[in-house]
Parts: sequence; structure tokens; C-alpha cells
Amino acid sequence: MAPTEQKALLLEKKFGDLVLNTSWPVPKPKKDEVLVKIQSAALNPCDWKIQKYGILVTNFPAILGSDIAGDVVEVGEGVSKFAVGDRVFFQGLYFQKETPGFQQYATADVFTLAKIPDNVTYEEASSIPVGFTAAYVGLYNTTAGKGLGYDVPITPETKGKYAGVPLVVLGGSSSVGQYSIQLAKLSGFSPIITTSSPKHAEFLKSLGATHVLDRNAPLTAETIKSITDLPVQIVLDGISTAETQKAGFELLGSGGGIATVLQPEPDLEERALNENKGLAWVMGDKVLPHNVQLLRDVYAQFTELLEKGDIKPNRVDVIPGGLNGVVEGLTRLQENKVSGVKLVVRPQETS
Repeated sequence: MAPTEQKALLLEKKFGDLVLNTSWPVPKPKKDEVLVKIQSAALNPCDWKIQKYGILVTNFPAILGSDIAGDVVEVGEGVSKFAVGDRVFFQGLYFQKETPGFQQYATADVFTLAKIPDNVTYEEASSIPVGFTAAYVGLYNTTAGKGLGYDVPITPETKGKYAGVPLVVLGGSSSVGQYSIQLAKLSGFSPIITTSSPKHAEFLKSLGATHVLDRNAPLTAETIKSITDLPVQIVLDGISTAETQKAGFELLGSGGGIATVLQPEPDLEERALNENKGLAWVMGDKVLPHNVQLLRDVYAQFTELLEKGDIKPNRVDVIPGGLNGVVEGLTRLQENKVSGVKLVVRPQETS
């Protein structure tokens, strides 16, 4: 039986500090929901940006944290596929107080909830939702301007479908980049070219990258031509600064497309029309209408994808202190002191 109160890290007001509340109410699961005891929550750049820039969240106090893994401790009405004791992972939502991860208990809808297989830890599972979703939506959402619209690789007919089609991932060691590389491999894209710090090269090749280019070296069409004579059809930009967006766009052949995780630079929209290139601004929220069915379908397959090793979670760095470690972790992210790993905390360890 879940307690009625818990510890939760609250953003009390816009631009405010993160403050630990020791008597925050534990939510009750509604129809088609479960209550999860959170064992691990991962940190994302968006968490510190919400706090620093006052974006996305309008109702306070708010709870942040979108990457969550834990144990089902209660099921709501109509739930049949999940039971108390199941290890699960899911994406929390900033605009709801019941579902985010920087608390000890949260509710999750069963439609975008997946069981954690035995070969994956809580910490690893909590690295998946946000980064994977951005990569998945970027490659496979068919809504114009929201994704590049390729066929999903979760059926025997579509797995490996795009053999021989070149693809570039900018920021391969980022969470989005790592999942982009793995999805590209599942889809058959080849060569899979990525940019990264050289220290991550072998790891990224183990995920499916065929070529890893030094992120500090100029990225030009000539560089790509030394790898393949075929035009680049896809660029997934997991960094999405003005510089990477421009570089990625320049690599595209006619008819190709780029997906960015931040808002596209103003001039790219007009250029995309004039140069017959696609441009997608990826928003990975599971509740956006153009994402709902796409993500429900993949969550139904997720456990098997992890069991088979088709998708491997990010490597993780556990910050001690439970929720008390979140501030330190967000500072590290903001100061760009994290590379190739996902920072996670264990909320149950909060003192």
C-alpha cells in the first residue's frame, strides 16, 4: 500500500529555486493509470531551461523530470496488462503534478508504459523515454514539419527497409543521438555517419554508427563524399544550435530532410521550400495529437526491443543523495560537463 505523503522537489515559482517538500501528496491512479514508486529519474537539459528561462510551465508549484522508471504499486480502474510489482518506465509531463519524476511516486497512463526486461536496470530504463521519443518522432512521424515520415522498423516488413540510404546524426553521443543511431540501424540506413568527441567513437560504432567524425572538425559535403557518393537523405540534429542546423542542412541532397530538436533557424524554412528539402521540428511529448498513436505502438513493442538488444539504453551516471542531487546534476548539464552518459537520481534515497 502506497503512503499518502511523499518527498517531492518543487519548482515553487517561475525562475524560482528547486525546494524539497517532505509532505507532498501521493497521487491516486485514475482509470487506465497505474501508480509507480519511482526508483530512478533521469535529468534532461529541458529541466534546467524551464527553471532558468521560465518556459513551458505556467502552473506552480511544479515538478520537473520526464524520464522515469520504477515499480507499479497500485492499478486504476480498467488496467489489465500491468500488475502490482511490475517494473516499468514511462515519460512524465511537466504540466501535470501527478506524472513527473522528481518525486517518489507518480502516476502513468498504461498506453505509453512499458515493462522493464530483466537485462535492463531501473537506472538504464529511466534514460530511455525522452531521448528515444525525440529520435523516434524525428525519423518516423508522418505529419509534415513534425517528423521525416519514414516507415517504422518494428515489423518484419519494415525492419532494414532503407538499406543503402545514407544518414547523418549530429551529436551522436547525446541521448537523442544514441537512440537515433540505433533506430537508423534497425531501419537499415547505411552508411550511418555521426559526429562526436573521438573518445566516444568505439561506443557509437557498437550502437550502429559506421563512421564517427570529430565534432570539432569542419563538417562539409566533401567530408561526406569521402565516405559515400550517394546524396544524404536524412540528417538528425541532436544538438540543433544555429551552427549545426546550417551544417546539417547544407549536407542534404535534393529531396532530403533534416529533423531538429530545437526550433529551426528562421532562414531554413524558406530555404527548405526553395531547395526541395524537408524540415521538421521534433517535439517528443507523448500527448501531442500527431505523436499519440505512433508512440503507443512502439511502447507496445518496447520490452521486446530491449530484451533482444535492438535498443540499448544510455549509459548512466548516478548522482547520490536522491532528489537532493538534482540541483547538482542540472548545474553539470547547464555547464556542459556531461558527455556520453545520462545523469540519474534515485528518489527513494532522498533523506
